[in-house]
Amino acid sequence: MLRFAVAGVPHSTPKPGGTVEGLMHAHKLGIRAMEMEWVQNVPKNPERMAEIRETAEALEMTLTVHAPYYVNLNTPEKPKLEASKRRILDALAMAELAGASSVCVHAAFNLGMDEKSVMENIRNATEDILSKKAKLFPHVNLAYESMGKPTQFGTLEEVLKISKEFDIYPCIDPAHMHARTNGKWNSAKEWEEMLDLYEKYLGKKSLKQMHMHFSGIEYTVKGERRHLPLEKSDAKWKDFLKVLKKRKVEGVVVCESPILEKDTLLMQKTFAKL
Repeated sequence: MLRFAVAGVPHSTPKPGGTVEGLMHAHKLGIRAMEMEWVQNVPKNPERMAEIRETAEALEMTLTVHAPYYVNLNTPEKPKLEASKRRILDALAMAELAGASSVCVHAAFNLGMDEKSVMENIRNATEDILSKKAKLFPHVNLAYESMGKPTQFGTLEEVLKISKEFDIYPCIDPAHMHARTNGKWNSAKEWEEMLDLYEKYLGKKSLKQMHMHFSGIEYTVKGERRHLPLEKSDAKWKDFLKVLKKRKVEGVVVCESPILEKDTLLMQKTFAKL
């Protein structure tokens, strides 16, 4: 099954809002998945995580998480590196308590370093993070995201390569890939190639458990600027959905449109009609 997730609490959620209320409201709208946006900080209340988990399970809602932005696993500064790893571990551990399946992470900035050195630094940090998996987050996936700027670690092949090494799976964001390449990755042919490469690295069964993001996106030659509503962008999103349907992709597509639930429902309803 492929589910379409709203990226955070729906805008139309009644006050005072919050994740639990957001889950219930999303469910009323017909949405069956949500990505919890812990992009500024990770909540630390286990009781709150238990309440989220119980609500999601009762509603049969799928949960994913977006970890904090303030992460760079390639930094040469040890205090910043340790803080980055701690933020990721906190997100993974709280995601485990909340019942989320996967945590999206912006892994690193390249800082002008060569590709091999960047990969080695991320590899070392990942090994350290995953050494805590059995104790802190046995059921949660660490998903490095494909990123929208050339200054960031996160080409499609980079996230697939590191994922294969550690038996995890990435968060694939075709909008970021589109922005990073100044307009490529925006056709059925290219998305077929994307899934072919994904399958080549992670195996045929990998398409049955994907974590993806999608939205419209504004970009320049320097890459991503901001996310856009689907119908106010150049994204050929209907063709993207057709490819997902054709390839029988399963998992979660998180709609990161600024109009949240409206575009989530638009994608969900369009996909259902294909």
